[in-house]
Amino acid sequence: MPRKAPAPANKDQLLEEFQALVSDTERLLQHSASLAGDQAEELREQIRSSLGRARGTLHNAEEALHARGKAAIDATEGYVQTHPWQTLGIAAAIGMLFGILISRR
Repeated sequence: MPRKAPAPANKDQLLEEFQALVSDTERLLQHSASLAGDQAEELREQIRSSLGRARGTLHNAEEALHARGKAAIDATEGYVQTHPWQTLGIAAAIGMLFGILISRR
């Protein structure tokens, strides 16, 4: 079963979104006392926009992880169905290894 390398662009994009969110939030906290009316509303709107982008990016990352997990499950099920005796042997070996490790304590 070949593994796909994680998409660094998605991680970078997610990190950038959260850095922007943190930056906007810090800016709001620092300037909240000195801002009045339109300036405060403009900053709040920027933060709402940043939150929306971060939520969208998180949703996309969640969907991608779900799809990768489902693909891994499907591949595992396919392997178990085509190689049941090998799977049973591997499971028995792992169980025996855990038994040995536990009994040494």
